[in-house]
Amino acid sequence: MASNTYRNGTSSHKGTIKPLAASNSSNVKSSSIKSRFPPSSNHSPGSAPLRRSNSASFTAAAGGSDGLPGRVRVAVRLRPRNAEECVADADFADCVELQPELKRLKLRKNNWESETYEFDELLTESASQKRVYEVVAKPVVESVLDGYNGTVMAYGQTGTGKTFTLGRLGEEDTSARGIMVRSLEEILANVSPETDFVSVSYLQLYMETIQDLLDPANDNISIVEDPKTGDVSLPGATQIEIRDEQHFLELLRIGEAHRIAANTKLNTESSRSHAILMVHVKRSVLSAEDAIPSETDKSSHFAKPPKPLVRKSKLVLVDLAGSERVHKSGSEGHMLEEAKSINLSLSALGKCINALAENSAHVPVRDSKLTRLLKDSFGGTARTSLIVTIGPSPRHRGETASTILFGQRAMKVENMLRIKEEFDYKSLSRRLEIQLDKLIAENERQQKAFNDEVERINLEAQNRISEVERNFANALEKERLKCQMEYMESVKKLEEKMMENQRKHRCDGFMNDKCNGEGASFSVVDDVVEVKKLLEKEIHMRKEAEEEVNKLKSQLRQCTDSGEGGDSEILNLQQALAEEVRQKKKLEEEMIVLRSQMLQLTFEADQMRRSLGRNGSTNAYNALESPMSQVRDSLNGHKTPVTTLFEQVGLHKILALLESEDVNVRIHAVKVVANLAAEEANQERIVEAGGLTSLLMLLRSYEDETIRRVVAGAIANLAMNEANQELIMIQGGISLLSITAFDAEDAQTLRMVAGAIANLCGNDKLQAKLRSEGGIKALLGMVRCGHPDVLSQVARGIANFAKCESRASANGIRSGRSVLIYDGALPWIVQNANNDSAPIRRHIELALCHLAQHEVNAKDMISGGALWELVRISRDCSREDIRSLARRTLNLSPIFRAEMRRLRIEH
Repeated sequence: MASNTYRNGTSSHKGTIKPLAASNSSNVKSSSIKSRFPPSSNHSPGSAPLRRSNSASFTAAAGGSDGLPGRVRVAVRLRPRNAEECVADADFADCVELQPELKRLKLRKNNWESETYEFDELLTESASQKRVYEVVAKPVVESVLDGYNGTVMAYGQTGTGKTFTLGRLGEEDTSARGIMVRSLEEILANVSPETDFVSVSYLQLYMETIQDLLDPANDNISIVEDPKTGDVSLPGATQIEIRDEQHFLELLRIGEAHRIAANTKLNTESSRSHAILMVHVKRSVLSAEDAIPSETDKSSHFAKPPKPLVRKSKLVLVDLAGSERVHKSGSEGHMLEEAKSINLSLSALGKCINALAENSAHVPVRDSKLTRLLKDSFGGTARTSLIVTIGPSPRHRGETASTILFGQRAMKVENMLRIKEEFDYKSLSRRLEIQLDKLIAENERQQKAFNDEVERINLEAQNRISEVERNFANALEKERLKCQMEYMESVKKLEEKMMENQRKHRCDGFMNDKCNGEGASFSVVDDVVEVKKLLEKEIHMRKEAEEEVNKLKSQLRQCTDSGEGGDSEILNLQQALAEEVRQKKKLEEEMIVLRSQMLQLTFEADQMRRSLGRNGSTNAYNALESPMSQVRDSLNGHKTPVTTLFEQVGLHKILALLESEDVNVRIHAVKVVANLAAEEANQERIVEAGGLTSLLMLLRSYEDETIRRVVAGAIANLAMNEANQELIMIQGGISLLSITAFDAEDAQTLRMVAGAIANLCGNDKLQAKLRSEGGIKALLGMVRCGHPDVLSQVARGIANFAKCESRASANGIRSGRSVLIYDGALPWIVQNANNDSAPIRRHIELALCHLAQHEVNAKDMISGGALWELVRISRDCSREDIRSLARRTLNLSPIFRAEMRRLRIEH
């Protein structure tokens, strides 16, 4: 005896209906009764009267005058012969002949006598699944979308293709999709995700017990009937909202896997239960009277708000189990009990159809749970389509005749279609709230516009009042700039002279012997004294220029007060003042440069004095002691030249030189800022004074390689501070560094840029920005240089980024493969894991350990050869902490352990 199994929802047959045999539960006497119903839903004069039952069962949920009549439409589908029938019935003709153009079916009794029946549609053995859907189910689905209930049911003996017609998923061949899949596709294509709601329940009726196919534990669902309306519902069934077509297909697979099937003599995969798919559709619409405004509404000043309605409809798709004769199917034991239950429920359904077709006063709905579930489908308010499936074999002519007569009786049943609408109070309330919010927002915008207009008028008045004051202040500022520029020009000349002396001094080669060393030392001291004198002279000239500017200002004020001199004299004074201001600014820039250079010379002289002292030059040391002590006294003792310049000149003046028109001044200022940024104590002051913004502007504006290299170094120094890292990101520093990395060719420039990006890679908050703005790709692209210093910084950045990723994955913040693996960094990492350079090798080893800590990266690392490097690191790494980390990572990863066992690697 074959045992029951669970159906997986797939079929091995393609393009044709499943080749299964057929049987029926009862013998049907041959009859020559012929159906008189035409294909359309209208009654022909000779047909039996169609009716809508007035009994308590199979009736509409609400009454009468609003409904539309709709007869049950019946289609017949003929299955082609299967392999067994082709052999057994090779000498016999088919017992069924279809005439689709006449909607007529002939059932042969013998070679010279046949019976003729007419149906709404006839589908031959070559009919496609798409045509079956369009003929049988599509009108019902369209009615469901319009708000009516609908039912599509398949009836026939075992093996005639009911499940193929309704429940085929079509995973291998989309053209083989059944009615269930195609119905949901059309519903989802015609509903709005924002306002409409679609949900499904999938059930099976097995041994008179309703079971949930989506939740197998829910195996005894009760039927609840509304005593007022007579509506039938299943409150205990699982109801799942459908998001998309793939979600629905997954639910169908789950349901088909739980549906009970068995292997019989007639069918290797015979359904042992009735499958019922319920699709609930809820759509929001406007009332019909509000869709078109009436003439009486034209005089109203306010539009009448539309009445929102909700239409609730239900599509029921029923795949009935086939009736079978025990002596043909070979059922015994538990399968025999299943067959009895199937035959009883189908017999109860046939009795109800007969009662409705014959206008019987009593319809035995309560004889079976199947008839209670289909109460609304026959004689109720639903639009119903029935497809009866038959086989061509003459051996099963009795079962085929019984199926045809069932379809003929079903065609006599008429339903009264009715839309179920409810007033949507929630939608109306929500719409009114939105309208109220819009009015409030519009009122606020108008009030804000009024206040802005008043403020604009007041501001315009204030601007007119202060316009004269600004003009006068601008004139004075021009005069001041003129003096500054003249002053800076003088300082620049002094700087050129000093640089020429310095070049001469460097050519002397003072370290050849002791005497030469002493003479050179005195030369350096003389240069320092001379520069100091020139600086004092320039300071004196600056004071005189400032006095001259003040004198001109007083003269201008006197001329303004007395009204004498005229416009020409004022203009001349303004021009003179602007020229003085320009000269003064230029002199200030040159003074700053001279001071920095003087301090640098002092530092070099001090170093040379120490070197001569170590070589035993007592005379030279004594000779230098007095001048150097004077210089030190003037420079505040032991402070470094950069710190002394920082305190004497002022940070704002140094940053102002970044915008100088002179390239040499600008380069020198960038170097000073870079040296200041190397000390953590100065970084906060540089950022607060706008130094970071100025550096980023230089990086964006200039293509000079020297400026870009020094600016990148300064940004790298600032990027060592976590607070500065976020500021660099906010001001677009990541993208600027990425662009510089792609454009630059100089190794030192690339080293500075790589160092800056490597510092940013250590910040957990910048991971997403680094990838989206090209930081990671720029870091990986700099390996083209091949310089060890550049590669060391690249490796450090990769290690920092991998560490942050590992930390985020451990905290549950991040999932998925590493960005480094996505961007193709793994081959380079593996290639350089055993690099000759110790810094590169150490950073790469750390990066590999951090990447391996996240399990999702394991397969990529194994395929990329990283496992062998991890094993080497765990054995041979010179650093104990990295070696322990690699060993712990390999032990904790199941994937790595399995691969090591497969490769027989002992660890």
